[in-house]
Amino acid sequence: MSFILRALIAAVGLWLASLWVGGINISDAGTLILAALLLGVCNAFVKPVLVILTLPITVLTLGLFLLVVNAAVLGLVALLLPGFTIASFGAALLGALIVGATGLIGSMLIK
Repeated sequence: MSFILRALIAAVGLWLASLWVGGINISDAGTLILAALLLGVCNAFVKPVLVILTLPITVLTLGLFLLVVNAAVLGLVALLLPGFTIASFGAALLGALIVGATGLIGSMLIK
């Protein structure tokens, strides 16, 4: 149940990112839901590996490199899912910030 709720919050974040960031396009609502589910799976399995691999640079940048990791995971989802495109790394970075902020606000409201 928690995974589905987090996926819905991620879907809202992705929808907002597609509205606010010019380089992010989601073709339809089905793609949006699939992107949110795939983002949850990638955050559960791929992101921890990337965080461990990039730990030295993350420490050197005082954690700011985690934004790059989040953008990379979002870009991976866009590569894997037809109908979801990200035009540039800058768009992925802004999209990751929006999705992350939406997730943080959603988690605070749920608790």
